[in-house]
Amino acid sequence: MPDLRVDLEVIAGLVAHGARVMDLGCGDGLLLAHLIRQKKARGFGVEISLEGVRACIERGVPVYHGDIDQGLSDHHANAFDYVILSHTLQTVTRPQFVIQEMLRVGKKSIVSFPNFGHWRNRLGLAVEGRMPQNPQFPYEWHNTPNIHVCTILDFQDLCQAMNVRILKQIPLGWAGNRPQGYLKRLFSNLLVPMAAANLLAPMAVFLLEKGES
Repeated sequence: MPDLRVDLEVIAGLVAHGARVMDLGCGDGLLLAHLIRQKKARGFGVEISLEGVRACIERGVPVYHGDIDQGLSDHHANAFDYVILSHTLQTVTRPQFVIQEMLRVGKKSIVSFPNFGHWRNRLGLAVEGRMPQNPQFPYEWHNTPNIHVCTILDFQDLCQAMNVRILKQIPLGWAGNRPQGYLKRLFSNLLVPMAAANLLAPMAVFLLEKGES
């Protein structure tokens, strides 16, 4: 099986053995296949692209073709232990609604996203005056699927506004699977203030649950 992307490795580490899992925007099903094999997870994915659905089927991953922007009305509250949204938040039309639905059908939710506040993006805009292109944002401005890019601090603000409890917030100090030594050491204990992580971390993983009513 191919290596997991770094944020998927972190997500897999957050999922308990034998958990019921739904993976939204599951792509080719690589994460779910790993969770089913290594964590004995029970669950399935939701994917909008037919190519992704076919790839999941080829991996033997349960999946259905659907648009998560339309909600998860087929599933009752707390049907899953974890609902995962990895590198998909920035592509949905209604991110707040999607997060609400995740927290309705899941006891916990895990979200990962590329951090638009990373210094490379800021520098690209400040110096070149153009939308950045890098491993986290590889598209041209006119063909990107990303319609709601955000920063780590933006996401924290949204959670607060939605009364969502952040159980863990994990800044990732490398891009893709290529470690950058000083950032790896800097973030190793997960003690870096989020303002610094907002500048230095290319992406982040958040573990969430519903706040108190």
